[in-house]
Order: sequence, then C-alpha cells, then structure tokens
Amino acid sequence: MPEKPLKSDLQTPFSFSQSSLQDYVDCNRRFQLRYIEQLKWPAVETAPVLENERRQLEGQQFHRMLQQYFLGLPAEKIAYMADNSGSENLARWWQNFISAGATSLAGLSGQKFFPEQGLSAPLGKHRCLAKYDLIAVQDGQATIYDWKTYHKRPRDEWMATRLQTRVYLSLLVRAGAHLNGSQLFAPEQVSMLYWYADFPEAPARFSYDAGRYKNDWDELSVRISEISARQSFPLTEDEKKCAFCAFRSFCERGVSAGEAEQDEDNSDPGWDVNLEQIQEIEF
Repeated sequence: MPEKPLKSDLQTPFSFSQSSLQDYVDCNRRFQLRYIEQLKWPAVETAPVLENERRQLEGQQFHRMLQQYFLGLPAEKIAYMADNSGSENLARWWQNFISAGATSLAGLSGQKFFPEQGLSAPLGKHRCLAKYDLIAVQDGQATIYDWKTYHKRPRDEWMATRLQTRVYLSLLVRAGAHLNGSQLFAPEQVSMLYWYADFPEAPARFSYDAGRYKNDWDELSVRISEISARQSFPLTEDEKKCAFCAFRSFCERGVSAGEAEQDEDNSDPGWDVNLEQIQEIEF
C-alpha cells in the first residue's frame, strides 16, 4: 500500500519508553501510527480474544498485588484477595510467588524497595523513561525486578536483546542516583531479574558492566536521533510480526489476529501485560 504521509512531526521533546522503541525496531510504520499519528485502530492483537483480554486484566491485577506487598500490605491479606478473586491464575501466581520465597526472591532484609518506580533522563533533544515494577537497593547494589505473566517461558537469549532489558539497565545507571544516596550506580552494581509467575523456579537474570552500558546508551542515542530525522516510516519486511499487530488491517497485512500458540520457536511468549501501553507514565 502507499505509505501514509505524516500528519505531524515527532513531538519535541518526545518521551521514549522501551515500548515505543521496541515498536520502532519491530516495525517503523507501527511506531509512526501509534506514537506520531496516535491512531486508535480497533483491531485485536492476539487471539483467542476473550482469553487474551482476561489474561491482560489478570496481569494488571497481579502487578498491583505485588506493588501492595512491597509497600507493606500483609501477605495474608493479599492471599485472601487472590483466593477470592475468582481467578485461578491469580491464586496460582500468588502462591508461586510465596512458595518461591518472597523474601529470598527480593533479596535479604535491610534492602530498600522502590515499587512502581519511574526514572527519566535526557537523551539529545528528547527523553528516555521507564517505569519499573520493583527496584531493590542494598549496600550500593541495585536489582531490577520485572514480573512476567507469560503463558510460556521465553528464551533468555531473546529477553537479553529486548529493548526493555537494555533500557531498564542503562537508565538505572544513568538516572538512579537518588535511589543510592545521590551516588550514581556503576554498571557493575546493577542487575535485572525477570520473574515468571508460571515458572517461579526459572527466573532470568542479567548482570551488567561498563562495556554493555556504553553500547546500550550509545545505541539508544543513535536510534533516537534516527527516529527524529525520519520522514519515512516503512513497513517491516518480517510479515510474521504483523499477525500480532493491531494495525495489520490498516496496513493491508491481514485481518485475523495471530494465535497465541502459533509461535513455534518460543521467541514471543505472548499474553503479558504491558503497563506502558495501557496507561501513560506520569512523572
């Protein structure tokens, strides 16, 4: 189809999140339609529809439960809410969290917990921002925790390349001084853990170092400069990505949503809550 002309330029400054950057990497046109055109296209991203919607809502509820836990709400009260929610998933996820050892999962006593923590830093004429499920800090060491409700566990290699991993780690180094007594974290002092609610004994852990930090922040800078200069946003050449995109019919790349189970290489686990796209992050 002919490329849709831009309705407007990229807003300056624009706040780039891991979600918007991942959209750009996956498909330039998706970024244009979602963030520049701000097009609301009424298409389902993943089928079956009702199961996908239910899983999304349960994912949001689970994130709220863990936020309340790390803010000090007693575990027994959260367990009561989970058990009486009418959701087998919520009850199982909470029990998995407790059984995995809630205190050991989040580290030793004496840590400071920062649930639903937002960070932001300038990047050229724009900003890079993120909202973290949990940052735990102790003795100058910081661990990022991210709760995933994927229905299947992704490969660690896939998660390592995702923009979320790279943005979250590099941004904490860049903008996390106020969480550490006004001292910037060294890259070697931060790490990230993805905890999978349906795979409680198999989290994914990623350490960090100065070389990776430099590579990540430099690449983010280059990527954002590239987006800022673009006047053309072509469609992805990988049409498999279109099956799970809300704009596929707008772009004449199919009508029906992709089935959550059709991904054979286990790269995209599907059915996870994306809080950044559900609600704007406020700072």
